[in-house]
Amino acid sequence: MTTPQITKHMQMQEILRIFPGARRALFQRYHVGGCSTCGFQPTDTLEEVCRNHKLRDADEVIEHLKRSHELDQALQISPMEVAEQLRRGEGLKLLDVRTPEEHDIARIEGALLVTEENAEEIMNWQKDTRIVFFCHHGDRSLDAASYFLGHGFTNVKSLRGGIDAWSLEVDLDVPQY
Repeated sequence: MTTPQITKHMQMQEILRIFPGARRALFQRYHVGGCSTCGFQPTDTLEEVCRNHKLRDADEVIEHLKRSHELDQALQISPMEVAEQLRRGEGLKLLDVRTPEEHDIARIEGALLVTEENAEEIMNWQKDTRIVFFCHHGDRSLDAASYFLGHGFTNVKSLRGGIDAWSLEVDLDVPQY
């Protein structure tokens, strides 16, 4: 798969459409876009964002966004792959990072809902534990997988398309919402 092209003259709304994880990537590396003091407008160009946040090299920022996008792609796993690994009993842990209310609506059998109460315990699991995070559409779970990767976990994935894709591709009995 080829990485889509972005330029410093593109508006941030277009970059975020092409690279949904761009905001996370900008914040993690440059502390840009995560709060009101370091934010940007959707209509700002990448060049304007770089200038406003004193980032000298827009080309380096573009390269970082591309690498981050490729990492996001590598962190994802398809619903069918997860289903097959579960069927084979490969010791995979499914972690649901949705809200308790969402969890009440639709569930994947055997998944553990991540809560404040069990989050610390999970962070103390073996760093090579095979974990697949999921949410509704795959965005929050990608954030969770990235977070765990950044905390030394080596075998984490995000369910591409979230529980919504699971209900379409694996288990039609799981309600969509």
